[in-house]
Amino acid sequence: MLPPRYTPLAWFNLTHERHRLITSIAGVSFAVLLMFMFKGFENALYDSQVQLLKLLNGDIIIVNRLKYNMFVPEQFARRRLYQAQAFDGVVAAYPLYITNADWKNPVTKTLRQLRVIAFNPQESVLPLPGIQQNLEALKMPWTALIDDKSRSEVGSTQVGIFTELSEQQIRLVGTFSMGTDFASANGNIVMSDQNFLRYFANLAPEKDSRTLNTVDIGLLKVAPNADVNALVKVLRKQLPQDVSVWTKAEFVQKERDYWQKNTSIGFVFALLTSMSFLVGVILVYQILYTDVAEHGSEYATMKAIGYNNFYLLSILLQESVILVFFGFMPGFTISLGMYSLTANSTGLLMQMTIGRAMNILVATFVMCLISGVIAIRKVQSTDPAEVFGS
Repeated sequence: MLPPRYTPLAWFNLTHERHRLITSIAGVSFAVLLMFMFKGFENALYDSQVQLLKLLNGDIIIVNRLKYNMFVPEQFARRRLYQAQAFDGVVAAYPLYITNADWKNPVTKTLRQLRVIAFNPQESVLPLPGIQQNLEALKMPWTALIDDKSRSEVGSTQVGIFTELSEQQIRLVGTFSMGTDFASANGNIVMSDQNFLRYFANLAPEKDSRTLNTVDIGLLKVAPNADVNALVKVLRKQLPQDVSVWTKAEFVQKERDYWQKNTSIGFVFALLTSMSFLVGVILVYQILYTDVAEHGSEYATMKAIGYNNFYLLSILLQESVILVFFGFMPGFTISLGMYSLTANSTGLLMQMTIGRAMNILVATFVMCLISGVIAIRKVQSTDPAEVFGS
């Protein structure tokens, strides 16, 4: 005796009209693309904002106690780093100097603000490949490295070009790759601490001149066998209260939390992602509702011969799963291209991770299931007597 044959009704319903199937897949893909892009922009803004902190070569970060995020231009006395270096377990202390300055586009001569990052080239503060390769060149007066992911408005980043920074001549001796964020706006340049003095120690009276005696961020390198968390607790108790001491992970999370919880960015992108989710629910619902409406007599026949609502629901849910499978991949593939285009155009850190892709896949699956559950109400309300009655 042959086994009973299984008829894939869900597949047949969707593929009965090929143009409608293609339209349905396009609708799901569009909703997936929207969710990917909105979440991508949200994550890019957060990731970009903490990428400099993550790249810094330190286990412990010291900042002015008033510096609650990277935007706040508060410095602390450099002697605090000397004091911290005296504690057991601290093997090195690095000062980092940060400010913003006007950069003249070497071609158009327009001014754009760039973030200036300065440190002693003899100390491994920001160990990026482009920086490590040009440490000797950084020691030359009136020189700097520029971020090759800076916005196009900055102009040429060709090595050897001369232009102006803070109304003083500067020569580019190399490039590195990092990217922009809220603080850097248009891009970044890196220079030595001595060049930092040349540009910012003698500013106009209405501007704040800088010295090497005040530090924006202090970095502590800890011995491999030292307990970083325990050392942070000791430093918090022993150092004067004009500074705050954090593990690197704590400070990165603190910065991320600031932008997520204290600004409207998180709410705006959460709202946009939710709206794209609802758009997807509506699109898939319309697809499934049209299927139910066009096959109303067939569904009524199935109910008349004994199939219950649960079985009919399973058909619609199978259709939902098929739409998830075929609609997710095009949306995901297009998103990869859009992420790359956005990163190249803006310098933001647009990253597609496995975890983020899986989150959108789950959201797409839930979106289609919700649409299927809503659409089944049309089948449940169908009365075979009304369909076949005279």
